[in-house]
Amino acid sequence: MIDTFREIIGSLSRNKLRTIATGFAVASGLFLLIVLQGASNGIIHTFEQNSEGFSFDAIQIYPGFTSKPFEGMKEGRNIQLDEDDEQVSIRNFPNEIASAMSQLNQTVTSASVGENYLSSVQLTGCQPALQEIEAVKLQEGRFINPIDIRECRKVVVISDKNCEDLFKQGRQAINQSVRVGGISYTVVGVYKNDGMMNENRFYAPYTTVRTIYGKGKYIDALQLKSKNLTTEEANDAFEEKFRSVMANKHSFDATDESALWIWNAASSNADMNKAKGILHTAFWILGLLTLLSGIVGVSNIMLISVKERTHEFGIRKAIGATPWNIISMVVLESLVITTIFGYIGMLLGIGFCEYMDATTGSQTMDMGVFQTKYFVDPTVDLGTCIQATFVIIVAGALAGFFPARKAAKVKPIEALRG
Repeated sequence: MIDTFREIIGSLSRNKLRTIATGFAVASGLFLLIVLQGASNGIIHTFEQNSEGFSFDAIQIYPGFTSKPFEGMKEGRNIQLDEDDEQVSIRNFPNEIASAMSQLNQTVTSASVGENYLSSVQLTGCQPALQEIEAVKLQEGRFINPIDIRECRKVVVISDKNCEDLFKQGRQAINQSVRVGGISYTVVGVYKNDGMMNENRFYAPYTTVRTIYGKGKYIDALQLKSKNLTTEEANDAFEEKFRSVMANKHSFDATDESALWIWNAASSNADMNKAKGILHTAFWILGLLTLLSGIVGVSNIMLISVKERTHEFGIRKAIGATPWNIISMVVLESLVITTIFGYIGMLLGIGFCEYMDATTGSQTMDMGVFQTKYFVDPTVDLGTCIQATFVIIVAGALAGFFPARKAAKVKPIEALRG
C-alpha cells in the first residue's frame, strides 16, 4: 500500500500544473457547497430565532373591511369584533379552541416621568395569557396577572428601551409611576424588546383599558388558544369553519377574507418548516451541481492520464498485474486529488462562513415598526462536514472509476504495441 501511494504521489508530482488545476475545480466546488450550506443555516436560524418562544397553538383574529357586497349591503364596511365572540368561539369549536381572550389597543399621545418624555405610545389592554402567545420576555418584575384584571388596576409593563428613556440615571422602574396619556400607572414589569415589536408598546390590564377609554363591548383583536389542530389540513378546515361562523354573526360573505384576518401560528409554523426544508434541499442541490462540475473535470483529467499511461498499464498487466490492481491505483489517485483539494475547499468554506458570522451575524434590518436580524449564525455544523466528507469520497471514487475501468480493459499486447 505504501508503494502504491508513492507511485500516486510521483504521478501527481510529475504533472503539477494539471493536478493543481484539477484540484482547484474540486476545491471551489466544496467551497461553494459549504458556503451555500452556511447561508442556508443563517436564514433558517433567523427564522427559528425570530419565532423562538412563540406559542404555536395561538390564533389571532383581527377585524377588517369587507371587499364583497352581502345581502344588499355594500363592500367597504368595517367589521367590529366584540366580547361575545369569545363565547361564540368556544361554544362552536369545543374540540378546537381551548380558550379565547379579547384584546384592546389604544394609542395615546405621550408617556412621561418627570421631564422625560415619550410620544405616541400604544397601550395594549390584554389578558395574562398574552405573555405566552407573544413571547414577551421579562427583564424584571412581572406581567399582567388575574388580580390586575379583576381589580382594574392601573399597572403597566414597559419595554427595556422605554425604561432607559423614562427612568434615567440608574433609577429603578419597578413600582414607580409613569403618566400615560395624563393618567398615572404603576410599572410592575419591564420586558426585553428584541426588535420584533413596537418598543413603545405598554401592556396594561384589559379591564383597565376598557374602563378608562370607554371601549364598551367592541374589541380590537381576539386571541385564541387552539387544541387538537395537529395537521395543516385540520387548521385549514378550522379556519374555513371559523370564518363561516363569524360571517354569520357579523353579516359578511364567508368567502371574504378581507373582512376577517386570521393569523394561525400552527399553519405559519408548518409553512415555515416546509420552506426551511425546501431551502435546505435547494442549497444542497446547487452545491452538489457546482461540485459535480469539478468532479467531471477530475474524471476528464483521469481519462487523459489513463490514455498517456496506456503503455505503462500494458507492462504492468504483462508482468502479472490484475485488473483490480489497475482499477485500485487509478481510483486511489482520483481519491487523493479530490480528498486533499476537497478538504482545502471545505476549510476555506468554513473560514468564510465564520467571516460571514463575524461581519453580518449580529446585524439587524429596520422594518419600520420593528427590527429583525436577517442572518443569524451562518455557519456549518459537524453533521454538514461529515456529509461533505462522504460526498468527497463518493465523488472521488466515481471520478476515478470510469477511467480506471477503461484502463483495466486494455489488453497487454495492444498497450505494448501502442
